[in-house]
Amino acid sequence: MTGRLTCGVHHVGLTVPDLDEAREFFCDVLGFDVVGGAPDYPAVFVSDGNALITLWRAGDPATARTFDRRANIGLHHLSLAVADEDALAAAWRKLSTHPGVTVDVAPQPIQSGAAARHFLVFIPGGIRLEFATART
Repeated sequence: MTGRLTCGVHHVGLTVPDLDEAREFFCDVLGFDVVGGAPDYPAVFVSDGNALITLWRAGDPATARTFDRRANIGLHHLSLAVADEDALAAAWRKLSTHPGVTVDVAPQPIQSGAAARHFLVFIPGGIRLEFATART
């Protein structure tokens, strides 16, 4: 067999403490649509037309621990693409002042000398999201 076994990310699953709060954030703030779910799990599937994200409620949100990106193995952050610098600026204006969002990294080049820019926030429930312009 030659070549790659995969052809991209099918979806990302995120465990959240409050399913309604996470759905509202992704849909009402970011503009995602609910595209399915599993009420018995419980889970909601959301998409922006490109990315598919499964939001799973923690079994016992009261005792669930937040992820420590420096101490745990697992998802460090989820990076969502934006169309261009104007879209990044619009996302920054909306998210940096949204209740329950904590800024981690303000808009800046992804690395020294890079044209691509990004910012990172913790959304309600503690998931770390990055918003980034094209990889150039």
